[in-house]
Amino acid sequence: MVLDEAEPGSEYPGSPPAGQRATRVLWSFGKTLGALVPVYLAGYYGLNISLVLFGLMIYMGWKHSRSEKVMRIRSSMFLLDNEREITTEKVYRSKRDLPPWVTFPDVEKAEWINKILQQAWPFLGQYLEKLLVDTVAPSIRASSIHLQTLSFTKVNLGEKALKIVGVKAYTEQDKRQVMLDLCVSYAGDVEINVEIKKYFCKAGVKGIQLHGKLRVILEPLIGSLPLVGAITMFFIRRPRLDINWTGLTNLLDIPGLHEMSDTMIMDAIASHLVLPNRLTIPLVADLQVAQLRSPLPRGVVRIHLLEAEDLCAKDTVIKGLIEGKSDPYAVLRVGTQIFTSHTVDSNLNPQWRELYEVIVHEVPGQELEVEVFDKDPDQDDFLGRVKVDFDNVKKARVVDDWFDLKDVPSGSVHLRLEWLSLLSSADRLTEVIQKNQNLASKTAEPPSAAILAVYLDQAHALPLRKGNKEPSPMVQISIQDSTKESKTCYGSHNPIWKDAFTFFIQDPSNQDIDVQVKDDDRASSLGSLRIPLTHILRAPELTLDQWFQLENSGPASRISFKIVLRVLWLSDETSPSTPSPSPLVPGSAPGEEGITSERNPMGPGGLAKPAPSRPQHTTPDPEFGSEGVLRIHLLEAQNLIAKDNFMGGIVKGKSDPYVKIKVAGITFRSHTIKENLNPIWNELYEVILTQLPGQEVQFELFDKDLDQDDFLGRFKLSLRDIISAQFVDTWYTLNDVKSGRVHLVLEWLPRVSDLLRLEQVLQFQTQQSYQNKTVPSAAVLFVYVERAHGVPLKKNGKEPKVGAEVIVKNASLKTKVCERSTSPRWDEAFHFLVRDPRDETLTVKLSHSWGQALGSLTLPLREVMTEAGLVLDRWLALDGALPESQILLRATLKILDSQLAVCSGETIIPRWDPSHLDLRRRSAFPMAVDSVGQVKLTLSYSLEETRLFVTVHSCRALAACSKDGADPYVILILLPDKKATTKRKTSTKKRDLNPEFNERFDFDLSLEEACQRRLDLSVKNSVSFMSREREMIGKLQLDLDQLDLKSGVTQW
Repeated sequence: MVLDEAEPGSEYPGSPPAGQRATRVLWSFGKTLGALVPVYLAGYYGLNISLVLFGLMIYMGWKHSRSEKVMRIRSSMFLLDNEREITTEKVYRSKRDLPPWVTFPDVEKAEWINKILQQAWPFLGQYLEKLLVDTVAPSIRASSIHLQTLSFTKVNLGEKALKIVGVKAYTEQDKRQVMLDLCVSYAGDVEINVEIKKYFCKAGVKGIQLHGKLRVILEPLIGSLPLVGAITMFFIRRPRLDINWTGLTNLLDIPGLHEMSDTMIMDAIASHLVLPNRLTIPLVADLQVAQLRSPLPRGVVRIHLLEAEDLCAKDTVIKGLIEGKSDPYAVLRVGTQIFTSHTVDSNLNPQWRELYEVIVHEVPGQELEVEVFDKDPDQDDFLGRVKVDFDNVKKARVVDDWFDLKDVPSGSVHLRLEWLSLLSSADRLTEVIQKNQNLASKTAEPPSAAILAVYLDQAHALPLRKGNKEPSPMVQISIQDSTKESKTCYGSHNPIWKDAFTFFIQDPSNQDIDVQVKDDDRASSLGSLRIPLTHILRAPELTLDQWFQLENSGPASRISFKIVLRVLWLSDETSPSTPSPSPLVPGSAPGEEGITSERNPMGPGGLAKPAPSRPQHTTPDPEFGSEGVLRIHLLEAQNLIAKDNFMGGIVKGKSDPYVKIKVAGITFRSHTIKENLNPIWNELYEVILTQLPGQEVQFELFDKDLDQDDFLGRFKLSLRDIISAQFVDTWYTLNDVKSGRVHLVLEWLPRVSDLLRLEQVLQFQTQQSYQNKTVPSAAVLFVYVERAHGVPLKKNGKEPKVGAEVIVKNASLKTKVCERSTSPRWDEAFHFLVRDPRDETLTVKLSHSWGQALGSLTLPLREVMTEAGLVLDRWLALDGALPESQILLRATLKILDSQLAVCSGETIIPRWDPSHLDLRRRSAFPMAVDSVGQVKLTLSYSLEETRLFVTVHSCRALAACSKDGADPYVILILLPDKKATTKRKTSTKKRDLNPEFNERFDFDLSLEEACQRRLDLSVKNSVSFMSREREMIGKLQLDLDQLDLKSGVTQW
């Protein structure tokens, strides 16, 4: 065959035009030149060749990552477009590639939904474009001056619509709701481009993959249109997300940055759409949106992470020729709840013995995922994973089994999972608390006895800010050491939050809810509220739904809460299907409602009906008489700042210091000492306190001036630490000032019922003298006024409104005023400090609305001292009333047994002195003169595990090592230890003089060995080897034989 000769200017068939070929040649030449330019510049300027290689490596990594991402998106798009053909042709393909409707028979395909989505997709794209261009873009441009030229140059959702590859409906759940699980899969060709013309910056997205299971709940079902009250949707587990970036955001495709960017976006999605977070869209008015958005959990699962065996050895030697071991730890995930166990060094059969509690919101659906890793200095190695469906745990109640680890050659983990049902009755609370006390665990927190759901609704008539401006209120809700914040309602003194919070409760009988309403700056208080959980225990079905009056706020300021308490009950049998009856208040008969209602004992005409049975003794709350007494002895201060300067500070003067002490809403103020930087006060203060978590004692020093007093420093002490120490005698460094410290003696007074100690206490009082003329109290008197009987009528013959006034010496307290009745009931408790119970008297006066006298009682405390256990509990006759008039009360006397009240004059050695942990008090170690600081430790010994545990909680008031502060870390070692095998080190906290570590270390020692050791602890500043900053901040040593390791010690 002879080919015809081509005419000049003609081209071969199928070949590109000459212009296009020339463009390709030029583009190829340009790319080659662009690749050689960096090499030329590096040689020209004498740069190291490693920079070129590093840049080449970054480019190759970016190119490889981007090409893989494009291939994944194209493959997913092809699979979704040809799902039926691929499924039919490759029936025997791996199970994980099949859609859910093929794998699970109860999952429906619902292709009609995809047809609707495909038809509506272009119009959804038009809506999205209009939303971004007309609404989002102007908001972004107005938010910053640098973004004023921002615009969306292209918004295209593409042709690939979102697909629902499976739908499962649940019909065995609540009949008032419709629950669907949608298997969502989106591999779209979406393209959104953004341009900032001012900076010639272009960025965008071209292609997104999103795969996950979306649960949609239609509830409540109602009998009127639209038949559904609200739509709630959320992902049960975190969906899988993959984004293909374009423009400047191409940098996010670099390995490392790619995972980081996708993780940040996934975290933002999880904060709104992954359990326990829900998106709720109300369809009707007057709906409890907060309770739909955060309903009561289905239950609580207590996870015992016990042990593992036959794990893979990852720490090999000589590139795997010699097998080593691993340093395993476990990560437990349930939705957004994540827990990490401690690391067991060099062990393929580790024992953790740790306990965790997780809230389960949706069953079926949620599952527990446990991943085991080998701890390494660079990147931790994977040792396997296991997943457990909580639906199986709920059915079995208790699952105690070994689970094989997946994706690894060997290994199994031992878990015990307990399903805790939620009871709406407190009948079994005492039994639950007793069971929890018997549980031994290495976790710091004890097991929970209940969970508390707090629904924050709204507030009314909050105080205005200065200048009559509207506040922007937010709420902080605290229970023990857990604090949660609501959203901020901007510019309103009648805010509506509709937020919900959940807390674990260890013992509802001695915990309370602390509510702080603050402005958005977190500094200005708009009100506060304290709600003891004992009030909820008395409420029907453990639920309170009411308005509460705010304290330290406006006269009409109030806040609305719904508070629900549920007891956590573990049973081998099925849990009760019907709620238990609400608990009765002690002393009330069936049919009565405790203190909230009372049967009228009066018949027609005011004649008393015969009472079938009148209680002979009081029935106070279990917490009655549980308060304690804190004694504060303010001794002296040293090295205070001079504020009274002259001639503009050229001539330094002194200060006129005084102290303010604030505790539990009570403020004490010392007298002022003139012109003294080392004042001696020698003043004593006493206060009765309830042992509630989170309480602090605040000390503030001021310089007295004619106009405004100058600040000289402050510090705070935790009441829990003082109670734990019982007796404290130490110096405390002042914060927020350059220098100064205060000497205090603090004592949490033990309460005893031994009259023999009274004489010693009274003798101790006579030997004490204080500048503020205070006489130490010898006892505390608890009075419980329950009810009265046969109170006389008013002068006009009507029933009185009776109130009782309780008086001890100069202290007077009043009960509430009861409604009209001759048998009023108060159920109120009071307490008083008593200097000498031999000479003091308890007086109770009854009156009508604090006017007409109705009778009185005079009870010398000597009579209480003659009763068994110093407790008087009976009916007492009223003077100045009818012959049958009586009052039922309980008077309990407790002697305050001070450690200093000894007759022999021996020196008192406190059981535990926190100065042992004070870095300023360790004179045996050389430190800088200005070195200050304290460290908080917990030391305990477990006899079951034969281990010593040392927990480094935090440090405070550390000395700055540079202008930026310090980067502190803690090193500890058990001496003697020549090989440093017991050396431990915490993480480093950057630029923090009050760091929190909360790290625990364990040592395999017998109790005898532990008691022979000395704990050497150093606080150091992390510095580079060329830095001139000081490394040592402070150190201390503790002899462990002087501590009660069995009971455990926590102290500063």
